[in-house]
Amino acid sequence: PPANDHLMELFVMIDACRRASARSITAVIPYFGYARADRKVVGRESIGAKLTANLITKAGADRVISIDLHSGQCVGYFDIPVDHVYGSPVILDYLASKMISTEDLVIVSPDVGGVARARAFAKKLSDAPLA
Repeated sequence: PPANDHLMELFVMIDACRRASARSITAVIPYFGYARADRKVVGRESIGAKLTANLITKAGADRVISIDLHSGQCVGYFDIPVDHVYGSPVILDYLASKMISTEDLVIVSPDVGGVARARAFAKKLSDAPLA
């Protein structure tokens, strides 16, 4: 997704609300584009998630609601309250309602870091096989 375009639109909307004297502004961010830039690998490297959190705060947001952040530490980058909502219960309920046989279902992790999450997902879906 064009994260930069979406962030700029968010900043403009927050600014418009602030200039219209909104009592409070909650930024709903379904995709936090810089969430993966949440740590330094080498010295003098930017932490994009923290910078983005600062920009959202400076733009005028009072609270943030985001879905499935890359890591829990992203919540700590904000100086305003953050509601981190998880989407997996909705997906699990949907898949369970479809009565998909475990023979027709395979859970795949996108990378090594997601294997534990994929394993938990598979367990909640009647011990579906893990690829």
